[in-house]
Amino acid sequence: MDTPLSTIAVVGLGTMGTGIAEVLARAGREVVGIDVSEAAARQAVASLEASTARSVSRERITEQERRDILTRFRTFSDLQAAADAELVIEVVPETYEIKQQVFRELDAVVSPTAILATGTNALSVTRLAAESQHPERVLGLHFFNPAPAMKLVEVVSSVLTAPPAVERVTRLARELGKEPVAVGDRPGFVADGLLFGYLNQAAAMYEANYASREDIDAAMKLGCGLPMGPLALLDLIGIDTARTVLEAMYTASRDRLQAPAPVLGQLSEAGLTGRKTGRGFYTYDAPGGQTVVPHALTPAAGGGAVAGREVASVGVAGSGTMASGIAEVFAKAGYPVVLAARSQEKADTAKARIGKSLARSVAKGRLTEEARDAALALVTASGSLDSFADVDLAVEAVAEDLEVKRQLFQTLDKVCKPGAVLATTTSSLPVVAIARVTSRPEDVVGMHFFNPAPAMKLVEVVRTVLTADDVHATVREVCVKVRKHPVDCGDRAGFIVNALLFPYLNNAIKMVEEHYATLDDIDAAMKLGGGYPMGPFELLDVVGLDVSLAIEKVLHSEFRDPGLAPAPLLEHLVAAGCLGRKTGRGFREYARR
Repeated sequence: MDTPLSTIAVVGLGTMGTGIAEVLARAGREVVGIDVSEAAARQAVASLEASTARSVSRERITEQERRDILTRFRTFSDLQAAADAELVIEVVPETYEIKQQVFRELDAVVSPTAILATGTNALSVTRLAAESQHPERVLGLHFFNPAPAMKLVEVVSSVLTAPPAVERVTRLARELGKEPVAVGDRPGFVADGLLFGYLNQAAAMYEANYASREDIDAAMKLGCGLPMGPLALLDLIGIDTARTVLEAMYTASRDRLQAPAPVLGQLSEAGLTGRKTGRGFYTYDAPGGQTVVPHALTPAAGGGAVAGREVASVGVAGSGTMASGIAEVFAKAGYPVVLAARSQEKADTAKARIGKSLARSVAKGRLTEEARDAALALVTASGSLDSFADVDLAVEAVAEDLEVKRQLFQTLDKVCKPGAVLATTTSSLPVVAIARVTSRPEDVVGMHFFNPAPAMKLVEVVRTVLTADDVHATVREVCVKVRKHPVDCGDRAGFIVNALLFPYLNNAIKMVEEHYATLDDIDAAMKLGGGYPMGPFELLDVVGLDVSLAIEKVLHSEFRDPGLAPAPLLEHLVAAGCLGRKTGRGFREYARR
């Protein structure tokens, strides 16, 4: 059993099966490709020919190596061709009936020592194994699309799987240059288990008309650094596929957050399943196309019909990192900025922080010395909010405490001139609760910058039921002038980004609580399988566990869904003072500076 797996059969030569076959052939394995469709088999050969030709042209392999790879890949239409395979990987359509039929037929064809692997990401490996005469040799081997490029492979064991089979397949994954992650048998495994819950909530958010497709996708790309927005990703995966995965997850968990959003069923039933049909959440130039084309739901260019108010000067209230960052953004865009804090000393310290940030930009060649000096000259540090008397836009960036913000807005209401726009940068508190303490709630709006403000392009523009149209238009216009990307959302907990991000982070913590996977495996799965810039536990430790817990509590309080209740492990770590990088310990320990 210690010998390498040298002859491998791949059953099902669709996109995923073809990709897996390519990975195996390039790694020197003899690959038997099997598909009932001769057209699919021909397409698989053509795909391998094309990809290896590109590799030759890019001087990654020689012409002789290309010929060797092509020779190692043979295609057949009958499962009998798998007779000599030491490992069979099935990637046939995602239904129990088809997969179980394949496993029953393979039992009569392959040797008793051959390993049978399913490529499912939604169905029970245990249920499939139970149909086999040798359930101990059945496991899950979940590659990610496109298989040649994606590093992650989830190796899935059922309660019936023999450890030697898992060891051999794990060794093979490493020999293929992949990163294997060992997981147990539950729908979605690690990566899809976290990913599809997030995608489902994004679909539900769109279905509720809370935000547009474009704003939801832009918010998650710009606010979280994700390679694709959730609705565009659903179109790429296939809306019908996503619905199947979510149905399996919900059946196993009964977590309402995993019950497929009705819009997924409606689109699936209508045949609008994403890129492959030319239309899903977006419309594409052709079936299988990648280029989005406008249709009736595409926002018109040029924005809304209402003009905003003139903004010639800005006030920023606060002395922390966010306040100084926002002041820097406005100053670099040419706005005179009053930076007000509770004392002149705090205001001067905040302005000095801006000076250091601008100096770093000069050192990195992003800013000239003249531009630095001009921006810094536009910032006036003040120890009193009375200096906001003439500003056209006042931006609050103080502590995330409702009473603190309400008191500040009562002061702004008295100090700021009539017609001035009053903006809060809250990330989780109700904007209308802040607006109501003023005599002009129609002038109050949310303007949620992301940290660090000079670098992050996203601003969530939050209008309440009382916000005036021209106030909303003003903030959008200002965002564009300071080179930020505004997205519109309503006044509810979490807005767009945090409402989608933090339930995902909470679910990752629950996976660890349930001993389903380790911190390292979950982080690796989301970076390698989902394209996330950071794993969930890396991100939690950076954000701060206390901050994360506070946001989770706000989301749970507003939506009252049991699935949003903060994971007990998160509460325990916060109670113990383990808040992440800032305290030297969170989910992981960090060296003290």
